[in-house]
Amino acid sequence: MAVSFLVLSCSNTRFLKEGELLYLGADVEVKSDSLSRKERKAMRKELEALTRPRPNKSILGLRPKLYIWNLAGEPKKEKGFRNWLRTKVGEEPVLFHQVDLDYNADVLQSYAQNKGYFKAVVSADSTRRGKKAKANYVITPGPRYTIKSVTFPKDTVGTSDLDSTIARTQRRTLLKVGDGFDLDVIKSERERIDSRLKQKGYFFFKPDHLKVQVDSTIGEHKVDLFVKVKSDTPEEAKKVYKINDIFIYPNFTVRKDTVGIDSTDVTYYKDFIIIDKQDLFKPRIFDRTMYFKKGDVYSRNNHNLTLSRLTNLGVFKFVKNDFKVVDDDTDDKLDAFYYLTPLPKKSIRIEVLGKTNSANYTGSELNVNWSNRNTFKGAELLQITGFGGLEVQVSGQNKGFNVYRVGGEANLVWPRFISPFKLESASGFMPRTKATIGYEYQMRQQLYSLNSFKGSFGYLWKENARKEHELKVSEITYVNPGNVTDLYRQRIDEDQTGTLEKVIRQQLIFGPIYSYTYTNTMRQRLKHQIYFKGVLDVAGTIAGIATGANVRKGDTTKVFGVPFSQYVKVEADFRHYWKFSDKTQLASRIIAGYGYAYGNSYELPFVKQFFIGGTNSIRAFRARSIGPGSYDTTVNEDEFLPDQSGDIKLELNTEIRQKLFSIVHGAAFVDAGNIWLRQKNPEKPGAEFSSKFLDELAVGTGIGLRFDLSFLILRTDLAFPLRKPYLPEGQRWVIDQIDFGSSNWRKENLVFNLAIGYPF
Repeated sequence: MAVSFLVLSCSNTRFLKEGELLYLGADVEVKSDSLSRKERKAMRKELEALTRPRPNKSILGLRPKLYIWNLAGEPKKEKGFRNWLRTKVGEEPVLFHQVDLDYNADVLQSYAQNKGYFKAVVSADSTRRGKKAKANYVITPGPRYTIKSVTFPKDTVGTSDLDSTIARTQRRTLLKVGDGFDLDVIKSERERIDSRLKQKGYFFFKPDHLKVQVDSTIGEHKVDLFVKVKSDTPEEAKKVYKINDIFIYPNFTVRKDTVGIDSTDVTYYKDFIIIDKQDLFKPRIFDRTMYFKKGDVYSRNNHNLTLSRLTNLGVFKFVKNDFKVVDDDTDDKLDAFYYLTPLPKKSIRIEVLGKTNSANYTGSELNVNWSNRNTFKGAELLQITGFGGLEVQVSGQNKGFNVYRVGGEANLVWPRFISPFKLESASGFMPRTKATIGYEYQMRQQLYSLNSFKGSFGYLWKENARKEHELKVSEITYVNPGNVTDLYRQRIDEDQTGTLEKVIRQQLIFGPIYSYTYTNTMRQRLKHQIYFKGVLDVAGTIAGIATGANVRKGDTTKVFGVPFSQYVKVEADFRHYWKFSDKTQLASRIIAGYGYAYGNSYELPFVKQFFIGGTNSIRAFRARSIGPGSYDTTVNEDEFLPDQSGDIKLELNTEIRQKLFSIVHGAAFVDAGNIWLRQKNPEKPGAEFSSKFLDELAVGTGIGLRFDLSFLILRTDLAFPLRKPYLPEGQRWVIDQIDFGSSNWRKENLVFNLAIGYPF
């Protein structure tokens, strides 16, 4: 092993020409008695990142990409694998002659001075060993200057409106007395003041019109800061502008003259002048999307909210906007112009999907989706989807019991609240009202078929980019079985647990569902990102209270001959993403759920119960094969395997993700969790939730590869169990039984998962 490392290391320099040196990077030494060790370390890290060029990437002191570059040989004109390997996977050597020591020293000195180390001194040198060289920089930063005082313009009689407005922003200033001088903070302060001025109507003001004077002559390594408006600031930047006329072009195209105004094509609606020659949109939709009204003081916030809402209507391909100064005596008014290019009104999309899951089912699905945007000229979206699919188990207990699915769904979405009460949303995202109706026919070959009907009506709205709400005022689900075979009835008779019988029960579920989602994962620069989704599902509560139904007393209320379900179910999904670097991330997830059936129901309906295991869950176990609790679900090879469900769920997952090269990413993961019944079931010993729940967690681990193809991520995971909860106490950990060399162990324990996208 040591010899191979040595060969790999030496091979990176033996291809260099005479006189060439491989650049190994820069070392920065910070000499300061006033800075703590932690502060010196932080400064050194910041300064080393500023040096250029960057050396070849290394892993544990080795440079595999450079080695691949050298291994591929000289580049050739014709395309081939060697050229692809060299240019896409390999990395050209970074040579020492590319380093400008004096330039880097000046960069480091300027950076230190911009951070308040005005007396910083930097020296540069280099060291050589064989055919390798490093750059060495020594910085003596000296004392850091701190802020003694910050002076804003006065808000007094006789002061200009602009100065007074700036003065009133001082309480939120980023320049704090006692903080170290930092040029980046000063730039951010100018941008903050500019943003506040844009809110107050100063349309033409810019951050460059502000200056922060620095007086460093006061001694004691302190500075006084003075915030001022530059004397050469143009007059237009000092004015507050108001909105005049608002022109809207809902059918704009750059390829035709669609801006010209013909009096017969103009619609005057409230404060808007709408030029819609083809009468595509009802004028009222712009009253709900425009935050500007005639006479309003210009506000950057209202400007951005308007553009965001127009974009989120979902009917415009392009949204452009312009403001022009009105030529009159006051010269302080703006005409607003909105140029909107519609998307095609109707579209059809056909999808053919291939899929597999860890229950050994493989299949395909065909989806046909037809969309009609702006259905009733109010930016409504009508979507009608038809689908059909087949899933086949190649091997395992369910082989031969193929699953066929066919159905359809219709969704109508209005870009507003439809309610007897007046509801408003102040965010830049359009609130939506959604109505859904759907049907699915599912046939499990040789066993049974299910007819499922569903309908819902509810609202979706976002407070901002991070917070989203969905309230289904009512969701109705009706499941009716059919074509139950003698084979399945025989299996039901043999199944003492009642699990198989629950699948073919008639089910009627209706009630509200509320979900709340919070995420900041769209902010890619954050080191810590989180995602949370909480769901509250309440079914049959009002009907149950009104009828006084109590299944435990034999008093069950039916609707159209079917008992309706009555329960409360809560579920929370929390995820945390810790970015160690641009290429390495630790992703973790916790899922907890609890269901409580009461009144008209003894237990949760089967479709609402919790399941665990599979490609996006505990990957070392087949889908829906774990639990509940320590109940042993193992069966003989010739027996039918029922899905296991529960009233309580706990799942924990964590995986380290690392980009390897090109489109290939790797991962190592650990999954744990289980489901439990809320009440004891004599036919399922050990299935109920108890204080021993932690001892009943299934645990699995594994590794995987992800192929990032931009338009999708193909995921492969190979997992195996570490703990089997159905084994006797004291024997559940099976780490000592791991034997990759045994074919029997591999057959019983290794689980291969193929999926699209990350598991969480």
